[in-house]
Amino acid sequence: MKKTSLLLLAGLLILSSGWGFSQNKKVVKKIIEIGTTDNQSMNHLDILTGRFGGRLIGSDAYDNAAEWAAYKFKEWGMDVIMDECGELAVGFNRGPWFGRMLSEDGMILHFATPSYTSGTHGVQRGHVLMEPKTQSEFNRMKGKLKGAWVLIGGKNSGWPIDYSPVADTRRAEIIEGNKEADENNRGLRRYNYMNPDNKKEMMPIKEEVGLFYKQMVEAGILGIIQSSSTPIRVLYDRKNVNNNYMTFETLPTIPDIKLDEHQYEVIKQMVIERRYFQLEFDIRNHFKMGPVKYHNVIGVIKGTEFPDEYVMMGGHLDAFDVATGGVDDGSGITPAMEAARLIMEAGGKPKRTILVCLWAGEEFGLLGSKHWVLSNEDKWPKIANYFNRDGGPTVANSLSVPESMYKDLEKICEPLNSINPDFPFTLKKATPRRIPTRGGGSDHAYFAMKGVPTMSFGTADPKGYDFNYGEIWHTERDTYDKSIPEYQEHTAVVTAVVVYGIAMLDHLLSREGMFIVD
Repeated sequence: MKKTSLLLLAGLLILSSGWGFSQNKKVVKKIIEIGTTDNQSMNHLDILTGRFGGRLIGSDAYDNAAEWAAYKFKEWGMDVIMDECGELAVGFNRGPWFGRMLSEDGMILHFATPSYTSGTHGVQRGHVLMEPKTQSEFNRMKGKLKGAWVLIGGKNSGWPIDYSPVADTRRAEIIEGNKEADENNRGLRRYNYMNPDNKKEMMPIKEEVGLFYKQMVEAGILGIIQSSSTPIRVLYDRKNVNNNYMTFETLPTIPDIKLDEHQYEVIKQMVIERRYFQLEFDIRNHFKMGPVKYHNVIGVIKGTEFPDEYVMMGGHLDAFDVATGGVDDGSGITPAMEAARLIMEAGGKPKRTILVCLWAGEEFGLLGSKHWVLSNEDKWPKIANYFNRDGGPTVANSLSVPESMYKDLEKICEPLNSINPDFPFTLKKATPRRIPTRGGGSDHAYFAMKGVPTMSFGTADPKGYDFNYGEIWHTERDTYDKSIPEYQEHTAVVTAVVVYGIAMLDHLLSREGMFIVD
């Protein structure tokens, strides 16, 4: 009797295992079917970029996008965690902007301003000056600075001029240090004028972009203008926001304009020639009182057998607001969202929990992902992998895994080459790598620092769409139309199949050979 019971139990286990494998294949087949006939990746991206736009943390656009993403996860039958991960002392919302040169050869101006910098007080019009480099220059033009736009030196790198107390102190020290050289050079200029054949070398003056920034603001300038290559890249007031110098009482008071370098040179030459013309700007940059909290949005598909083990995927929800974040990182989070939808729509019941992570504050220093990693130490050993996508809208076509994972992933990836012959998928064996010692790059960084696997899909542009990440990276061109629909849609299907497959294994993926052990 005992022997019969054991045989019956073994038979039931075999049948159960076969049923589970059959169900897994059925779900994967359904994922592929829906993903190739009713893929919603670009619809998600359209809403994210068209209805919300640039999604800087601290902005209404970010908060609205977070609420929408949570709503969609719930609509698909998922649980949602709104993970509060920080707050800013001040919020920022960007409105429209416009500028033009008023002269007989007038032109519409191509420019942008960094986030968390001042706008104009309505339409403001004024003459243009070059910034002073020495105290004597400042004294000579002090009266004329009122109501002027000032051209400053240097080349725009995306960051605004630092107006913090620390920066003011540094500039004051440079000005004081230049006084002796400036006074000496005034005499040398007279001497060299009188002795053209026996000129003496001038004493060096230490230069600093915006050296007289504080004094010029006090003198009543309308704003500063700096040359920028195109496409124009603007970031945010990092030093003042990150160091908490910026409060609602200490906001910047003049615009920091980054102007197309070609137009800048035209205007600069006109200033040098002392020609009369004016520039007119209308910049609607708005602040809101803090503290302004921001959240990670985490969609949860609960595991049926191993709910405390995890497969994770995602990217960052925030995006610089000079454009709409269509690529950085709309092209990362929308395939992850669609992968989750496909799993739910296909009736997937994963054995371990799937987390779809839309991180906050990546552009401010990986704030959201760092917060989650450091707050969930108990989960580190139980994460099979975190798939991060933050490299553009190219198609997922490969995966490199250590030897210990290869057989599992070989079975999981087998259906991928049946989806679209234009996008063949390759599974590769990877060599061990060192655990990084500092954060950087993207939201996978703090996971990797804690020894959590962070394999990401290799990508390519097999159809030759000539995508250039440098063109859109933090620039005005990071828009919906820069994403590539067929790549995005295929990537969503690939992600869903692989993530679901890992979640359906009867064991956690081995980490052997993932990292170098000293």
